[in-house]
Amino acid sequence: MKRVTSVSLESSARDKKVDVDVAGQQVHIERIGTDGDLGRALQIIRSVAPNVDCIGIGGTDRYLVAGKRRYERREAAAMARAAGSTPVADGSGFKQFVEPAVLRQLAQSGTVQFAGREALLVSAVDRFGMALELPRLGARVTYGDLIFGLGLPIPVRSPAVIEFLGFLLLPILCRVPISWLYPTGDRKEKPSKQGAEYFRRADIIAGDFHFIRGHMPDDLSGKTVITNTTTEADLQALGERRLRMLVTTTPAIQGRSFGTNVWESVLVAVSGKRPEELMEADYMGFLDRTGWKPSVHLMNVG
Repeated sequence: MKRVTSVSLESSARDKKVDVDVAGQQVHIERIGTDGDLGRALQIIRSVAPNVDCIGIGGTDRYLVAGKRRYERREAAAMARAAGSTPVADGSGFKQFVEPAVLRQLAQSGTVQFAGREALLVSAVDRFGMALELPRLGARVTYGDLIFGLGLPIPVRSPAVIEFLGFLLLPILCRVPISWLYPTGDRKEKPSKQGAEYFRRADIIAGDFHFIRGHMPDDLSGKTVITNTTTEADLQALGERRLRMLVTTTPAIQGRSFGTNVWESVLVAVSGKRPEELMEADYMGFLDRTGWKPSVHLMNVG
C-alpha cells in the first residue's frame, strides 16, 4: 500500500484518514491540520517523511503563479525542506492542468453554463489555470486577489493585470507570514463581510474554499460554487445559504473532497515520479486511468 500524508496549516478539526483504490493501487491518505502552527507542521513533516511515499503541504501554496512566472512562499519552502528526500507536492500541477480540464468538462456536459455569466475567482494567483480558462469559456470574470488577499476594495478584470500585479507584489508577499494574507487555523471559521457585494453579483464563485467560506454572505440563492476541500459540514452551511449547486473539482470520498495537494501526492505515489518530473500528459493520463470526474451536488433547485 502506498502512503500519503498531507500536513496543513489549516484547522485540525478537518483531519481525515481514508484508504482508496487508485487504478488498482491501494493508497492510504492522511490529512493532519496544525491550526496555523508552522513549527508543529515542520515537526510532523520531519517525523512522517521517512514512512510515506509523498507529503502534501496544505493551507498554503508552495508556489504562486502569475503568467509565466511562479513565486515560492518562504514558509512553504521551509515545509518542503523539512521533508528531506521525500517528495513534496503542493497541488500546483493539478491547479495548472486538471482544474481547467474540469471546467471544460463542466461546460461540454452542460452541467455549468459559463458563457455570458458573471464569475468571481477569489484568488487568481492561487489558481492561474482557472484564471485563464474561465474567460476562454465565455465568463465575465472578477479576480478577487486584492479584495480578499490584501483587503483592498479593487476588483481586477484581466489575467494580464494579475500578471503585472504579481510581478510587482508577489516577490514581497511570498516572504511575509501566510497568516497575514490567508487566515489559517480556526481564524477562517469566522466569516468576514469583506467583498460581499462581489459575491452577490456573481453567478459562479470559484477557487479556494477557505477564501470562499471566510467571506461568503448569508444568501447564495441560485449560485454555483466550484471549489474543493469541502466537508459534510460545509455542504450543510452552503445548503442553509440556499446555494443552487456545489461542484468540487476533486472527487468526494466519505463525504470529503480532499485538496489538490493530496491528489498530486497520490499521483506522485502511484507513478513513482517526483512532482518536478510530472508533465501535463501525466496528469491527463491519471484522469483517464481513474475515470476522474468532478463531484456535482444539486442543493436547492426547483
